[in-house]
Parts: sequence; structure tokens; C-alpha cells
Amino acid sequence: MKRQASKPSKRMLSSSHLERAVVRRFTFFLASVCPLTTTCLVPSPSFIPSHRYRSGIGRCQQQRRRFGVASLHDMQGLMQTQPSSLCAETDIHMAMDEKNETNNLLDTNNIMSVNQTAFVDAIEEIVAKRNVLRDFRKSDQDLEQTKQSLIGMFSISNLPPCSVSDFLPPSTNGVKGYTKQKLQERRELYLDKTNLTLDQHKLGTVLLAHLADHCAKTSNPKPLYAAWDNILSAGMTPLSRTLSTYLYVLSLDGDVDSEERDIAAEVAMLHDALYEPTEKTVSLLVKSLVARGDAAGAEALLDGIADGSLSELLRHRTTSPILQLHCENGDIGSALRLYHRMRTTSRVKMDDLTYSNFIAAVAENGYFLPDSKDVEGGKDLGYESVSGPKLLDALIAEMAQDVLDISEESAQILQKGFALGFQGMECAANSLDPLTSLCGNEVMVANRVAVDHDTGKCPATNATLRLIVLEPEQRVHVHDTLLEMARAKSMDYTAKLAAKGRVTHDHVEKAELATKILKDFSDWLDCREGRPYTAIVDGANVAYFGWGKVNVHQLNLMVEALKKQGEDPLVVFPQKYTRRKFHLRQGMMQVLQDEELEILDKLKENDQMYVVPPMCLDDMYWMLASVSNQTSSTNGSSIDVAKNNEEGRFPGLRPIVISNDKMRDHKDELLDEREFRRWACSHIVNYNFTEFIEDQRDEREISFHAADIFSDEIQGNECPDGAVAWHFPVSGWDANERFCLRLPSADGN
Repeated sequence: MKRQASKPSKRMLSSSHLERAVVRRFTFFLASVCPLTTTCLVPSPSFIPSHRYRSGIGRCQQQRRRFGVASLHDMQGLMQTQPSSLCAETDIHMAMDEKNETNNLLDTNNIMSVNQTAFVDAIEEIVAKRNVLRDFRKSDQDLEQTKQSLIGMFSISNLPPCSVSDFLPPSTNGVKGYTKQKLQERRELYLDKTNLTLDQHKLGTVLLAHLADHCAKTSNPKPLYAAWDNILSAGMTPLSRTLSTYLYVLSLDGDVDSEERDIAAEVAMLHDALYEPTEKTVSLLVKSLVARGDAAGAEALLDGIADGSLSELLRHRTTSPILQLHCENGDIGSALRLYHRMRTTSRVKMDDLTYSNFIAAVAENGYFLPDSKDVEGGKDLGYESVSGPKLLDALIAEMAQDVLDISEESAQILQKGFALGFQGMECAANSLDPLTSLCGNEVMVANRVAVDHDTGKCPATNATLRLIVLEPEQRVHVHDTLLEMARAKSMDYTAKLAAKGRVTHDHVEKAELATKILKDFSDWLDCREGRPYTAIVDGANVAYFGWGKVNVHQLNLMVEALKKQGEDPLVVFPQKYTRRKFHLRQGMMQVLQDEELEILDKLKENDQMYVVPPMCLDDMYWMLASVSNQTSSTNGSSIDVAKNNEEGRFPGLRPIVISNDKMRDHKDELLDEREFRRWACSHIVNYNFTEFIEDQRDEREISFHAADIFSDEIQGNECPDGAVAWHFPVSGWDANERFCLRLPSADGN
């Protein structure tokens, strides 16, 4: 994570403020640094938060590390016992920064002026539209006084300074209602100093709530910086919804330095002290701690919610910033521990970038080298090997369970991490240009390769990629999922027809009937006697191919070609196309000839065609047929076809599905992506017809080819030398290109 140059525009939020951010439960105590002083969050023109102040905080943090301070109370004790050394070192640091003070103050003045101007303009705009806001049905005098108290806040010099920490409980065992009580005390002080009434104060709270909505609509966070100071100074108690809107709008500000005052974190802390924490507030507090390099404090915050009623707040965005900080610090032991925790927490969904950054960090720190030291604590997490190639295999195998492919950014991250980790050794990891020649066993490979489409062989490692098929339990799951989803699909389909006036009866009843018919089809496949079907033909797809209308002769040619190859085909065909006359599309009719109707009748008589009834989706039928066990007809025997079989049949699982359908309608709706990919690559067989010369009845050559020769997912395969080569599909690359990762052999032979 890049650290940007410091901008002295806002006072820095010290980590002590964050240590009190874990809501009303306060189940842990963040080890952090206390501020040297409490500074006004609502400054007058004469007060500018300076670089000198932040330097003092930084020096205090150094002193905390120097003296081993573990808590806020320890820090307070240190301040009493070590005042001279702290002040002396801080004064020296202040003197060194004196040269840059003038420019820093000017920058801060400019930013504060911009934010205040934006705040005033926004308030004026909202008040001008008060006739449409029922909340402002007050007297003009009340509204004007309230407005002036807000936009003139920076001129009030007799109001004591405050910060968000003044409203948070002083210890982890904070008294319930502490924050509301402190806000009330501040509100009373504010009313006393400003001579506003309680109703006017409430009106100000409402006005700043509308400001949040206004800023959300305009995507402008600038007015909220001044608004937040008003909220604190006036002791307002915003609604949870208002604070959530503040957080959303502040997240739109991309120009925030990690060394600046973290307003979003302050909002999150006040929210969590008043209301139940949310994933958003916890994430902000974690990120604020991480931005200041406090990985231990961030993990302590997570520990405080992990086992309680707030455990559901553990998500990827609340944990991944801490993992990234551990990796940047080279603390791989802590990173592995947190990584394992993330993987075993069901609510944390790991993505390819998280895996790639973590694995690259392990590589960069040398833990995949053959003679590497063990990762501390790895054995306790259940890893058999905690260093070297076997650790890499274990981590990528875990990644492959959650991730199917990676982005090019992830490929670059992996390549850089392994190149740094294997410096001094021969590496093929200089760019992402495809490797075309074989790399020796002593070479570490982390590069792009083009896998041979016909053989699945990697040119750099000689490893052969394989086709990963559905496992038996996955096959059953696909079958059952299709049946479960049939009703929802049928409901959508019949509802659309009903909207067009093409369904005369209750479409819900029609959908239920369609679901029952599909279940009957599944039972029929499972119980029928005779030879099992080994090829399921998507009849509509084949009949339409290359024509734009139904070509029954072409469909018959497909059946005959499959029979010649030793297959037992079943054509799944919509009933609509078996009639003599039917609509192809709006304004176009097709009429079948007697010869074509005879072909269809013959296919039905030979049990080579299943006619899908009206109101049913034929896609569901041929998909379901491909994963049917056909228990009675197979009699428990496998009908799959081996490679290089003597009959010359198309190798692979059976039944195959003959279709050129890209399955765009079902890819994301019906099946888990991994199951869909495995189903498609192991069952779908594409085809092509040569063009006819004179008559569409003429026999033509049909070519078949599998949709995939090797699976489109992360996989590891053994190389001839015994090493394991991992291949990652990369989004945006060609279908046969992979990011290849292989460690060198220990002996180089």
C-alpha cells in the first residue's frame, strides 16, 4: 500500500481515538497511542492544525514503542514519568519543521476555506428550498438564527474545544448511555453560549441531516467536513441513517491523505457508540488503523467482535486490509494466521486479488525456496509443510477451491512476487509475453504460456493440462438444482407469455404443470429399459443451424451421423416444431412438408425423439438428460468412452450434448459457476455442417469437437521431472493462454 505525502490540511486522528471505537460492547482494549493534547475540532480563524502538531503525535508514537507502552493508561503513566524526554524530543522535532511551517499553514487555510465555502453554499441552497421540506415549517426567525449559528460557527471563540474522543467512554467497560449523556452536556453548553433554543438546536440537527442527503445527491463531500465540526461542537445526536449517509458521502472523497484527520473514522466511532455497529463502520475503523500501520490494533478490533453477536460483521473488506498490511510488513506468520482465519470464516469471500497478494508476499519473503525456514505458526494451523514447494501447492490448492480464474493484475502481482523471492536464481518471469520454448528444471517459471489447444501441453513445462469433470456428488447436485430451478424458470417464462396474452389460464398453474412434466421426464430417463442414450441432441439448435428456419433434414443427418459413430441419440425437440404449420417469428410462418413430418414421426417411433410440451423450456430437458443416471438402462455400468478407443468414438463422458448453444441464458442463473464450467466442458460437443451444394436433403459432412480439451479453471499437473506446474486462466487472455507457475527442482535435475 503506497503511503502518500502528508497534507497538513486537517488535524490527525490519533490511534487512541480508535481504541474506543468498538461500540457499546467494548469487549477489547486497543493497544494504541494517546494524543499529546486535545485540540479543538471547530477552530477559529486564528487556529490552524499544524504540521507541528502531527509531528508531536508521531514523536509520541515513537516514544510509546520505545518504552513498550501497551495501553492508554500505560501511556498516561508514561506522560507523568517521562515528561522531560518527551517534550525535549518533540521540541527538537518542532524546530526542524519550522522552516516548512508557513507553506503548510497556507495550504491548510486554503483547504479549510474551500470546505467552509462549500458548506455555506450548500446550507443556503437547502434553506432556499425550505418550502418543499416539511421539516422546516418553523418561523423564519428560527430558521435564520439556526442557519447563522451553523455557518458562523468558526467565529465563535468562547466555546470550549472538543473532539470526538470527548464523547466516547473512557474505558472499554463504558457505561451504557455515556455518549448520549456527554452529547447532552455539550448541547447544554452550546445552547448557553449561543442563546439558541432547544427547538432551534433540533432544527440545526435536521438541517445537517438534509445536508447529508444533499451531498449524497451531488456526490460532493466537501460541505460535510465543516458540518461534522458543527455536529460535535453543538453536541448534536444525529440519527443512524444520517451518520450512514455521512459515511457514504465521505467515502467518495478520493483525495484523503493517510496522515490527515480521519473524519470518516470519527463518524464511524460516534455511530458505534450511539447505535449498533455495522459492517461499514467496523471496516472504516479497521482501515483507519491499517492506514497508520497498526495491524495489531486492527486485529484486536476484529477479535472483539468475532465471538459475539456482531460476528456477522466479519467480511472480506474488514479483514483484507489487515492481511495486506501484514504482507507489506513481511510478517508472514501473522499473515498466514489471518489468511487461515479468513478462509475458515464463511462470511469472508476470498477473491483472486487477495489470494494473489498473499501468495506473492509469501514468495517475496523467500518461504517457497527449497531451503526456506518454516512459516511461524503454520503447523498449528494444520499445514503439513510450512515452507518450500509443498506449501505453495497447499496454498494454491486452497485458492483453486474458491477462485476459477484470475485477472491480469493478479498475474502481474504473482510474477513480481516470485521474481523477487527467487532473485539470484534463473527465472522466466521478466514479462507477460508468452513463453514458447521449454524451460529447464532449474528455472523458476512465472509467466504467460499458450497451451496447445489439441494436446493440452504447456510449452514451458511439458505438463499436460487435464479436463476436470463433475464429481459424482456434483453431478447429482446439478441434476437436483435443475429440477429445483425449473419452477422458477417456468414461472418467468409463463409470466412473460401471460403478459403477451398468450396464456389463457392461470400462469402459476401452468408453471407448476411444466415443473411436474420435467420431473416426469427425469423419472422416465431413469426407469426406461433398452439401450442408454449416449448423445442428447439439442434439436432446435441443430435444426436452426445455418438456416434461420427449421431444417428437419439437417436434424435427421445429425441423428444418422451419431449412429454411425456408435452413439445412441435422443433428440429433444419442442412440440411447436413438430406441427405442420407454426410461427418462426413475428410475421413469418413455416410449413413442413409431408416428407419432413414423416422424418419426425420415425424419430418418435424409434424412441429417438422426446417432444417437449408447450409452455416448457426445452433447454432444461437436454441439460437434465446429460446428467441423468439412466439407472435401469445402464444397469450400473459406465457408458463413458475412453481415449483412443478401438471404435473411434468421440472420447469423454456420456451422455454428450450436441449443441452450439453458448448457454448465456443459464450460465449465471441455474448453476454454480464451477459446476457449470465442469458440466459444459465435459458434456458439450460442438458441431459444424459443410454447406449443401444442390439439395438440402443431400448428405453432408459433420465435424465434431469438444467445447474444451482442458478445463477452464486453476489446476496443478505433474511435470515430467516430478515438479508441479500450476496454470491459471486469466480474464482477458486468449482461451488457451494461462499464467504458468512452476518452482525449480531442488537439485536442478
